[in-house]
Amino acid sequence: MAATDIDAYLAHLTEPERRALNQLRSDIHAVLPEAQECISYGMPAFRVHGEVVAGFAAFKNHLSYLPHSGSVLSALAEDLADYEMTKGSLHFPPDQPLPRALLQKLVATRLRQAGIHQAQPAHEDAVRRARDTDGR
Repeated sequence: MAATDIDAYLAHLTEPERRALNQLRSDIHAVLPEAQECISYGMPAFRVHGEVVAGFAAFKNHLSYLPHSGSVLSALAEDLADYEMTKGSLHFPPDQPLPRALLQKLVATRLRQAGIHQAQPAHEDAVRRARDTDGR
């Protein structure tokens, strides 16, 4: 049901906001394949092990990435120097989506702060096992 709720949220947006947030949604799934979509505080969000760890929203003058933590953005202040933000939301224009590398840092920081250990993708586990057996 949450996926259809997010679909409905996005359907009410105009372009390019809808396109930018659909891309962010896709990128969050790529970074957090185990995440479940949900609605939190009326906005699209992603839950891992019961904890909301990421979200997004559209506002009149900007789009926002929401880490659902008041300390993630300050922990990455140097990486976020070119963005406007509040304590709990990172603002970006629809024509300048968040780079995936930055999203990965945001999510990793939030997971670390929440004490959630992200599962490694299967191919990374295989590479690590092969490296460990070869002694490299």
